[in-house]
Amino acid sequence: MSMAEEVVLLDFWPSPFGMRVRIALAEKGVKYERKEENLRNKSCLLLQMNPVHKKIPVLIHKGKPICESLIVVQYIEEVWNGTNPLLPSDPYQRAQTIFWADYVDVKVPFFVSLLPVIPLLFCVLYMLLL
Repeated sequence: MSMAEEVVLLDFWPSPFGMRVRIALAEKGVKYERKEENLRNKSCLLLQMNPVHKKIPVLIHKGKPICESLIVVQYIEEVWNGTNPLLPSDPYQRAQTIFWADYVDVKVPFFVSLLPVIPLLFCVLYMLLL
C-alpha cells in the first residue's frame, strides 16, 4: 500500500465506536492497517493524531487523522462512495439512522462509565434489603 493510499485505524477491540468504523471499512471493502491501542498507556501516535480528545477510533488516511466515529463513517462514505452506501438514500430514513447512531454515542459512554460502580451499587442494594 503506497503512502497515497495508506489507511490506518487506531482502535481498541471492544470499543463499539471502533467497531462502527471497522464495519464501515469492511462494507466499503477498504483495506487498512489496524493498530490496537492500550487506553491506559496511549501511544504517541494516538496523542499526536487526536490531541484534542486523545480517544479512539482515529482513522489516518494519507497521513491525515479523522476523529470521532460518526465523522469517520461519514468520511469513509464520502471518500469511498463508489460501493455499498452506508446510509439510506431517503432523507427521512437517513436522518433516523443518524439520530439513533448519535443516541448510542450519547448513551453508551454513560452506561460504560457506570461499570466500575455496579458492584458497589449491588452491595448497597443488598444491605438495604437485609
